[in-house]
Amino acid sequence: MTKDIEHRLKNKDINLTAMRLLVLDFLTKQVAAISLNDLEKGMGPSDRITLYRTLKTFEEKGLVHSIEDGTGATKYALCEDNCDGDHHHDLHVHFYCNTCKETFCLPNTKIPEISLPKRFQSEEMNLIIKGICDQCHPD
Repeated sequence: MTKDIEHRLKNKDINLTAMRLLVLDFLTKQVAAISLNDLEKGMGPSDRITLYRTLKTFEEKGLVHSIEDGTGATKYALCEDNCDGDHHHDLHVHFYCNTCKETFCLPNTKIPEISLPKRFQSEEMNLIIKGICDQCHPD
């Protein structure tokens, strides 16, 4: 475990615990967003409630963001550094692969600005593109 993991938690005012360090270390090694079930499988024997609370704490502090990709299972991925507990600034597109069933953050593909009608106020945005990812695409 690196000092970078500890620094990221401290930077978001998250108390250091062994489980939080392990979960963040696990998340930093993922190439796709993961569900609570994925985290539970990857962490080995761990308390599901503790893992869930850890993810919710990370989300509340702006360390991870949640993704509803239409599969029925909320996925989680690391946020950009400028996110905080009050606002997630990483309004990027997410891609769900119909072949491998993975959900990917596309941080360089931003959600376009949407003009809402008068008296409508946006509270969150989520844009999912579904198709075949680069690893599953037949050449």
